Amino acid sequence: MHNLVYWEIPSTDLQRSGDFYTRLFGWKMTDSGPDYIMFDVEDGIGGGIFQVAAMPQPCIKVYIKVADITATLRRVEELGGKIEKPKTEIGGGYGYYADFRDPCGCRIGIWSDK
Repeated sequence: MHNLVYWEIPSTDLQRSGDFYTRLFGWKMTDSGPDYIMFDVEDGIGGGIFQVAAMPQPCIKVYIKVADITATLRRVEELGGKIEKPKTEIGGGYGYYADFRDPCGCRIGIWSDK
C-alpha cells in the first residue's frame, strides 16, 4: 500500500498556526517539543506542524474536504488567513476547490463536491 499516513505543515509561528487550524477545522493539537506540534484529524489523516525560520516555497499542498467552501473561506479571513484562489469549479462533476494561505503564508487547498 502507498497510502498517505502523515503530513506536515511548515510554520513561522507554531502557536499562531496551531490556533488557526484548531479554530478553522477543529483539529486537536498536541505539543511535541519546542519546534513541533502534532495534530489529530477526526476521521482523517493527522500530521504535524513544524517550525521554520522562513516559509519555504512551495510549501505543502494538500486539499482538505469541507462542507461549504464559501463559509470556510470567510472563516479563513476572519482568522487572519488570505484567500489565494476563490471557489472554482473543477469540471466533469469533480466539485469545487479553493486555495488560501494561513497566517504564516503556507498555501492550503480546500475541496467540496458542492
